[in-house]
Amino acid sequence: MGEPKIKKLVLDVLKPYSPSLPTLATFIGENTGIERVEIILVEKNVSTESLEVILQGHNISYDGIKEHMEKQGAVIHSIDKVVVESEE
Repeated sequence: MGEPKIKKLVLDVLKPYSPSLPTLATFIGENTGIERVEIILVEKNVSTESLEVILQGHNISYDGIKEHMEKQGAVIHSIDKVVVESEE
């Protein structure tokens, strides 16, 4: 069996109004190993947006995603779901 790899992450994220959701999704999708980015707006406050960010891919780096998102002012509050699979 191959090494286990993260295939899916569901994250609770807080971000300022800017960047827009399409811009943030495209920016996240630039990461190696990401094949699909889905963002759901959960709540909108005066100056922030709470998001559910669903990432799918073949080898997702959580630390890489966290660092990449922080460049856009987004903060990960929690990991709500993770799927890891071994490659054969």
